[in-house]
Formats: sequence, C-alpha cells, structure tokens
Amino acid sequence: MPRSKSGSANGGVIGKKNEASFGKCTQTVITGDGNHTTQPGTRVVKALLVGGGAGGGNQQGGGGGAGGAEVFDCISVTGNTAYPIDIGAGGANNTDGNDTTAFGKTGGKGGTGGTSPVDNGNSAPLGSGGGGSNCGAAGGSGGPQGNPGGNTAGSPGGFAGGGGGAGGAGNPGGTGCTTNEQDGGPGTDFSPQFPGTPNSGVYGGGGGGASRTDQPQRGEGGPGGGGNGERGSAQTAGSNATANTGGGGGGGGGPTTSGRSGFNGGSGIVVVRELNKASGVWSMQSQFSAISSGTWPDGSVDLGVNVDYLVVAGGAGGGKACTRAAGGGGAGGYRASGYGPSPLRGSALSGLTTGCYAITVGAGGAAGQYAVQAGNGGNSIFSTITSAGGGAGGSEQGCVRTGVAGGSGGGGGGAAVPGNVVPGGAGNTPPVSPPQGNNGGGSFLTNGPQSAGGGGGGATAAGANASCGNGGNGGAGAPNTILGPDSSYAGGGGGSQGDDGGPVGSGGAGGGGAGGDDSSGTAGTANTGGGAGGTSHAPSPAVAGGSGIVVIRAPSAVVFAGSPGCAFTGSTHPGGDKIAKFTASGTLTITKA
Repeated sequence: MPRSKSGSANGGVIGKKNEASFGKCTQTVITGDGNHTTQPGTRVVKALLVGGGAGGGNQQGGGGGAGGAEVFDCISVTGNTAYPIDIGAGGANNTDGNDTTAFGKTGGKGGTGGTSPVDNGNSAPLGSGGGGSNCGAAGGSGGPQGNPGGNTAGSPGGFAGGGGGAGGAGNPGGTGCTTNEQDGGPGTDFSPQFPGTPNSGVYGGGGGGASRTDQPQRGEGGPGGGGNGERGSAQTAGSNATANTGGGGGGGGGPTTSGRSGFNGGSGIVVVRELNKASGVWSMQSQFSAISSGTWPDGSVDLGVNVDYLVVAGGAGGGKACTRAAGGGGAGGYRASGYGPSPLRGSALSGLTTGCYAITVGAGGAAGQYAVQAGNGGNSIFSTITSAGGGAGGSEQGCVRTGVAGGSGGGGGGAAVPGNVVPGGAGNTPPVSPPQGNNGGGSFLTNGPQSAGGGGGGATAAGANASCGNGGNGGAGAPNTILGPDSSYAGGGGGSQGDDGGPVGSGGAGGGGAGGDDSSGTAGTANTGGGAGGTSHAPSPAVAGGSGIVVIRAPSAVVFAGSPGCAFTGSTHPGGDKIAKFTASGTLTITKA
C-alpha cells in the first residue's frame, strides 16, 4: 500500500500541525516606543494594549476620555523576533489622545472633553468619549474598548461632564450635591491577568469635569490614572492624567470666559505575556524536535496535596470631617484555611496543578475628603479565592456620610441635628461562607463638637457604634499562624471624635488605625488589610487604608517560586511545609519537588 506523503511529512499522524510555545509566563511592561523581541521558544503571546487618553476641555471644560483598553489573547508570533511597539501619546488640552499599536492590534485613543461655551465631548472610534462642557452639552460616544462621556445639565448648568473610562461611563454634570457628580468613569483592573504591573494594574480612568467659580465641587478623575477637573479659575487646581495609564485629563475651570486650559491626558501602555501552550495533534518528529531544543512546555501535573491560604484584601480609607464625625475604614475581607479562628476557616484548595498562578494583593483605599468619599480597599485574589476590599468610612457632608459596604463595612460619619445616627456599611459584601468580614458602626451626631464617627468593621467583630463624644472602636481582626508567628490581620479603623477632647475610637487588632480628635486619624498598617481611622480637623488630611497580603502554604512535596522579587518571599517552615508570601501583586509558580 502506498505511503501517504502528508502522513509521512507529519510523522505518520494525520491531523492539524501545531507548534509549541514555551514563553515561560514571562511578562514585559512597555511604556515607550520601540521593539519587543520575543524569546526563542515563544509562539503565542497575550497582550494588553491601552491607548493614549485625551486632554480635558478648556474653561469649564469636560473631562477627557480615557484611551481604549483591551486584552488580546492567543496572538501568534515567531520566536526571537523584534515586533514594533508604538505607545499612544496623551492628548494636550482640548485634543484627542493617540492610538497604541502592537502585534497588528490597536488600543484606541480617547476623545477630548468639550470646551465652553456649549460644546459636546468628542467621540472615540475605539476608546472613551469626552465629557460635555456646559448647559446641556452631550458627552462623546465611546467605542468597544471604552465608554461614553458624561452629559451636562441644562441651563444654568456649570457642571461639566466627566470623561468616559475603560470600565464605565463618565458621570454627568448635575445641579446639586450628588456623590460622584462630574467624576470621570472608572478604569479597568487588569491585575488578575497581568499581575505586578504599574498603577496596580488599573488603566483607563476618565478625566473629571470642571465647574465654574461659584460652585462647590469639581469632578474627580476615575481610578486608573484619570486627572481631576478644576473648580473655578484654579480655586481648586485640576490635574494631568497619570502617564502610561491612558487616563483622561481633567477639565479646565470656569467661568466660560476664564481662558483656563484643560489638563493633559496620559500616555498608553503595552503589557506582553509570553505563554506556554501545547494543544492539538502533534507529530513525533515535532515533539522530538521541540523537546530537544527545550521548547516543549512541561505538562501540568496534579499536585496531589491540599494547599492552605490566607487572602486578605486592602483596608479602606478613613472619612474626613472638619469638626464633626468621620467614620473609620472597614478592614479588607479575610479568607483563610488551615490556620486562624476555626469558625472562619474555609476548605483548603485541592486539585491544583503545577504551573503559574496570578496573585493579586489589594491596595489600601484612598483617604476621604470633606465632601468626597474615601476609597474602598482593593480586592486580593489567589486561584478561586477572592477577598473583597474594605468599605470606605463616611465623611462629614451629607452626600458621603454613610459608611460603604465591603469585605468589612466602613463606619458612618456626618453632621446633622442632635440624636441623628448615620449607619455604617454592610460587611461580608459580596457574601461568602465563612463570612469575610463584619458591619461598620453608626455615627452619633449632635451638630456640634461632640459628634463622633462609627468604627469600621473587622474580620471577627463589627465596628462599634459611636456615642455622644465617643468615637466607635474598630472591629477586631483575626489572629493567624500560617507564617509561623501569631499575627493578626483585618482590623477595622476607629471613628473620629469632634474637637471637645473626648475619646476617639481605637483601631481593631490587625492593623486598624485609631480615629483622630481635632487631628488626623492613623493610617491602616501595610500588608494587614487594616482600615484607616477617621479624621476630624479642617486642616488635617485624612489617611489611607493598609494594603492586603496573600500567603500560600503546602506540604514539602511542592516547590514555590515567585516574581517580582520585591513582592515575593519564599520560606520553609521548621516542620517542612513550603510557604509563599506576597506583599504586592505578582506570579506564583508551583512545581513538584
């Protein structure tokens, strides 16, 4: 019987030919124009492309739209080959951003914000649209990699819309006190797919819209590098977007004849991950050749052991008051197995295989302002375990006084008639079992210096309610011995006290910060997930929450390696267990001993 030529060429196997990719999970961050040269064994890459953000509009202008952001999977490449990378520049004031290109793919530019008098925001073919400028102007439409900019209110107007972000639309400019009015749209968190990248992996925040001279607020830039809008002729300065985030620039302040310029958009970024990949039908010759040259990926193998974990999210920022009540930040969500209080122990992970695992360590939430909500903490993630960031503590103004829900909820703040109580935020949000946190405490308001803020919730206890002249204590965190020594994590922040010298709320054990009395509170402790204490004093700045932590522990049959080195610490317990600790996002590689 004649031999098949196609079968012979394919080693006697009839089927699709494939090539192995042995990229070793290598990740490269590219922030400027140039070439990226692939490793010799790489055949497939995964790439994040973020376009340049647009500048904000001039004189009571809308916020700039963020550059488009998209992950492109399974891009076929050739090993040891230089590929040109073009990073899109951010737009100057009243100017669109620029496209980012790599591997034949495009991260689109953002559209600029409108300039007063009445001017719509620019639309973007791929990225996000700019915010409208004034008196009913519309926000620009966004493309598939972004979202639309915010519209403005009709006459008398004055509140410009925020630029669209990669993760959401820009907020509209309204006519009154509404939380997040005029803010730029949020960016997108890409850290689960690309751990350890700059700006905590969050890109494409829209620029905040500006306001005219006699209005009390301006738009904040969206998370992901968006610049702040300006309040009336530099009464509160705006800002450029952060470089290499694709954020939109803030709008220039009013009135419409001020001549104030908008602020610059942020340049884009490219992140390349060179993949290990082998699938399909393979000839014996191609397998032998790949193995001989060291380009055949190791097959993933079941570890055959249970893996314990401690995953603590970032604690929330504390609220800010001038002379009244500010709540403590809620602790980051706490999830653990094998160690710590038994009622909070989840099941160890089974069925894991050798290979690379993305580790996300949540950042601490940003500090609040008098009329601006503090930030929630960032989520922490390992495998199928996600712990939610702590909920922000309430500030003084009515728009932002309620504590926010999160892993543990933030304490309430505010100022109001005597006897009024503002609730804290709900804990264990989103709900998991065992619960990852507890509720924040309510504030006690007297419309005077004896007002006090509620404590943020902690891993093992709710934040305490405030009483007349007494700030609520932060909820206690959880002790855990997964690292060997007994350490506590995820304590809530204490509530502030007005300015009459009464006791402030203490921080919960596990990194929670104490509240302030006529002073700043205490920040949450880094790598504990502790919530920040509330601040009660006009000139004193509020404080941020503590970052989270991820710890993995397994029997001696496994080997842990991690990157980057500044984030990872590997150790061996005296009993033989292997331990991997991450204090920032990175990649864990697991092999068998």
